[in-house]
Amino acid sequence: MQRLRRTMMFVPGNNPGMMQDAFIYGPDSIMLDLEDSVTMAEKDAARLLVYNALKTIDYGTTEMVVRINPLNTPYGKKDVEAMVKAGVHVIRMPKTETADEVREVEEEILKWEEELGCVGRTKIMAAIESALGIVNAYPIAIASKRMMGIALGAEDYCANLKTQRTQGDNPNFGLELLLARQTIVVAARAAGIDALDTVYSNLDDMDTFRREVELIKTLGFDGKSIINPRQIEIVNEVFAPKQKDIEKALKIIAAIKEAEQKGSGVIAVNGKMVDRPVVIRAERTINLAIAAGVIKKEDIE
Repeated sequence: MQRLRRTMMFVPGNNPGMMQDAFIYGPDSIMLDLEDSVTMAEKDAARLLVYNALKTIDYGTTEMVVRINPLNTPYGKKDVEAMVKAGVHVIRMPKTETADEVREVEEEILKWEEELGCVGRTKIMAAIESALGIVNAYPIAIASKRMMGIALGAEDYCANLKTQRTQGDNPNFGLELLLARQTIVVAARAAGIDALDTVYSNLDDMDTFRREVELIKTLGFDGKSIINPRQIEIVNEVFAPKQKDIEKALKIIAAIKEAEQKGSGVIAVNGKMVDRPVVIRAERTINLAIAAGVIKKEDIE
């Protein structure tokens, strides 16, 4: 089953308590942050804390991501070394603007993987947070075979555009991010990787948060970066497929199995031919339904 990334929860890399407990809330991915949430004076200590967390805490099947500092800072290369040695699943690059930046991070990862004998283990994710990054979204998305997803960082992006994020009571809510969101989704789909939306930080306005999640699901995002466990349930509810969609997907999956048993390459449901895009959509619907607990994996095997 393809890994779902409905929620990627930010956890400050200088907060041991939050790092220890983050997985109990059930996010699909946890992103331990060494960049914006950590002051300059705490960078080295946070790196050590995150390293020890990855080495000692059992996060189960939760995908573990670490947002490093840029390589052009005194901390970036040390972050890569420590996280590769800790066995992190994904290194998330902040403020990515060019494909060359991705390749530089990949070279650093490879250097330490070769030393450890685990070449290819570590994936890369790029956060796009500027106009230049949006312009280069597709080159960034295909810059490395390690790339598993690209994400929007809205606050820096809006500052770069000399605008600001609209609030929930604004009739033009979300308009300032529409082009960036669509560009990221299209680039991710063209590259065959995931697209993650930006955080929504107003925890006192969960209604607007839900509206934003519904919007990004409609646009085609795989999930959303979040900052609080309270946001997980809403994201999962929005991304959970409707019962009629599940029933349709189950029929398609059953038709696929029947065609395979007959040795036929033709798939039909209710007398209609089923092409590859429909199959892909059905498989994702089933994966989401299983993750949401609506159906059990063994029920379709």
